[in-house]
Amino acid sequence: MTRIGFAPGVYDLFHIGHLNILRRARRHCDRLIAGVTSDELAERLKGRPPVIPLSERLEIVASLRCVDVAVVEAEEDKLKTWKRLGFHVIFKGDDWRGTPKWEELGRRFAQVGVEVVYFPYTVQTSSTLLRGSLELLSPKKAPEIVSAQLAEPLDQVGGQEQEVGQQQCAVNGKEDVLTAQE
Repeated sequence: MTRIGFAPGVYDLFHIGHLNILRRARRHCDRLIAGVTSDELAERLKGRPPVIPLSERLEIVASLRCVDVAVVEAEEDKLKTWKRLGFHVIFKGDDWRGTPKWEELGRRFAQVGVEVVYFPYTVQTSSTLLRGSLELLSPKKAPEIVSAQLAEPLDQVGGQEQEVGQQQCAVNGKEDVLTAQE
């Protein structure tokens, strides 16, 4: 009998933790199906949309040697997905172990003969950490670019050099916008 495994996930900002789970999952089954969560379901479950669109996440996951097929997972109820795909084992990171959702799923899967296998969570990397880093690096509001045109020529006396310095700071490091005039 071919042992079919299922590894569901959003797989947003694909990283080594995702790869670790999929590689480990492949070693525990003959055929691995990766369920890539739809944008709509991900937003409903996590309260925000993925950074990477579904079509790209699906292509990334499907291109891995350890994955036999990648499918869109648009159904929140994993037992409905099981009925559609017929897998024998489902894989998750152990950060989900002991959560009310996965305790209940474990009981329901046991009733239909599906094994739940947890793999070690990759602590140093997660999509949540990566997303947080991106948000820290991204300005909350687009910087207002000050026009390079000044009211008075720079060579006139009256403190315009200080004004130019302030304008250069206002463009948030875009030194090429205002250049020194001689």
